[in-house]
Amino acid sequence: MAEQTASRWRRWVLIGAGVVVLVAAYLVWQHLSPSESTDDAQVSGHVSPVAARIGGPVKAIHVTDNQVVQAGTVLVEIDPRDYELALQRAEADLAAARATARAAKTGVPITNATSRSQLNVAHAGASNAEAATVAAGREADASKAKLQSAQARVAETTALANRASQDLERLRPLMAKDEISKQQFDAAQAAADAARATAQSAAAGVSEAEANLAVAEAHRQQAEGTVAQAQAQESAAATAPQQVALTEARAAGAEADVLRMESAVEQAKLNLERTVIRAATAGVVSRRAVEVGQVVQPGQPLMAITSLDDVWVTANFKETQLRRMKPGLSADVDVDAYGRTLHGRVDSIAAATGATFSLLPPDNAAGNFVKVVQRVPVKIVLDKSGARDAPLRPGMSVGATVYLK
Repeated sequence: MAEQTASRWRRWVLIGAGVVVLVAAYLVWQHLSPSESTDDAQVSGHVSPVAARIGGPVKAIHVTDNQVVQAGTVLVEIDPRDYELALQRAEADLAAARATARAAKTGVPITNATSRSQLNVAHAGASNAEAATVAAGREADASKAKLQSAQARVAETTALANRASQDLERLRPLMAKDEISKQQFDAAQAAADAARATAQSAAAGVSEAEANLAVAEAHRQQAEGTVAQAQAQESAAATAPQQVALTEARAAGAEADVLRMESAVEQAKLNLERTVIRAATAGVVSRRAVEVGQVVQPGQPLMAITSLDDVWVTANFKETQLRRMKPGLSADVDVDAYGRTLHGRVDSIAAATGATFSLLPPDNAAGNFVKVVQRVPVKIVLDKSGARDAPLRPGMSVGATVYLK
């Protein structure tokens, strides 16, 4: 029994000695291995600014300074009444635009059918007017021919009446001398009266023919006016395709107005949603600069959210220390706040010195150049286990050591 106990103690002693040797070997290796160190190092992290996307009076604030929040937590509420009214107005405008679009769309087939009907009626009217004009012209030509015939008849009957009158006058002295019979004189008298009556009848026929010609000419002029009117109507009806295109363009414009009003409604909804400001990421509320009742403007900073989960170390090494430094090398970080060392690795090396990105970069154009060793930021990512045990806050001072092997 005693031998078993002694054997067990020897085993534990050997194990402890081995652990001590390993720790000592690690410390010796760490001390003797080539490394580069700097005290110019700080903890860096993500600081997300929270700003108002819209303007208005602040209705409520739901967080305080240094409060831990999760993503989506309501931070600030802006009075939404103005944006509710804007949404209602946009929805009313959208309803009106949709009604106008429906009316314009319905008017397209109506205009198309009406235009075609007007065009057909105009074609038919023009054809009928042209036929009436031809008929009126023929009637006028016939009346003119009848007038000419009546005028010729007047000339003929007038000549006959004159001759009969002359014959009667020659017989009158003979009748007085009883050289001709009474019967012969009466026959000549009757013939003169008949010729005179025939001439008067022919003259009346001329008047009637002139009246008929005037009526025929009036009919022809009326028919020509109807033709001109029909041609004007036909020309107006010929614009039917343009009228249809105009109606379709108005319908398309009404549809575009609907799309514009839909966008306005979506924008109003988005503005109403933005009256509730939420945390974009998880973290700690910092630099709260807003109070209840304050009227904020779009883009005005309200507070910041600092993430404590994703932090790293920015170590500013001299340019002479970067000869053998590269991403992937192991590193130790001495945290002043906790008095302990955290382990990590080099993630990346900046592409330029810190002075290059400063507000007032050095300018050596004056000629008084003095060579100064510059510092280059090196990003060191910490192991999650160590960072979880000792939470780091952006801006804390640390010391960094990078092992070159």
